[in-house]
Amino acid sequence: MLRARLEIAVVVLWAMLAPRGLGAQGSVSGRVTLQEREGETTKDLATAVIYLETAGGAIGSAHELEMEIGMHDKTYVPHVRVVPAGSTVSFANQDPFRHNVFSNSSAGPFDLGLTPRGKSSRNLFRRAGVYAIYCNIHARMSAFVVAVPTSYYTQPGADGTFTLAAVPAGRYVLHAWHERGGETTQTLEVPATGLEGLAAVLDARGYRPAQHKNKFGLDYETSDEDERY
Repeated sequence: MLRARLEIAVVVLWAMLAPRGLGAQGSVSGRVTLQEREGETTKDLATAVIYLETAGGAIGSAHELEMEIGMHDKTYVPHVRVVPAGSTVSFANQDPFRHNVFSNSSAGPFDLGLTPRGKSSRNLFRRAGVYAIYCNIHARMSAFVVAVPTSYYTQPGADGTFTLAAVPAGRYVLHAWHERGGETTQTLEVPATGLEGLAAVLDARGYRPAQHKNKFGLDYETSDEDERY
């Protein structure tokens, strides 16, 4: 009798302490779309970011990563990089001239100084948020690092379809972000079998491109046409 009670106690304790990820899991899938102004078509759906956060807003057990954004032909590649908060991103200079990577984003401004050709500069993205990244030398260069408080994130395909695999059953908030469409959220109840057919709609009709300022908050002294390096 005592042995039976001990076995039951062990089973109950294991159930209480077992990691959430060991429970029933399914995939969460759907499609993100952008509402455009009349006559315009969407060509950049793949730069959207999709991620799940627990409904209570708690930070999940995301793994910190080492990621990279290249600088080639005065362009950041990729244009949008999503990472778990606490990850480090290296900015690798593949051009034959220098770059100055910086961000004035409220989530965590930084200035990496001059990066010579063939070298890399690194930044730790401690806090979750959207970081707009620029170069203080070349006005046309722009990118985004989206640091998320979860390990459940992805970017969609060119057609906007996305899948988040192995999501434990539970209540979540689905976030969808895009440079031109801002962010939208929706609360989900994910069953053990997963969830499909979700629709995340972002409104890009009010987006108007504008030239960003340099790291001092001033206009760039030269235009893209004037740049010699």
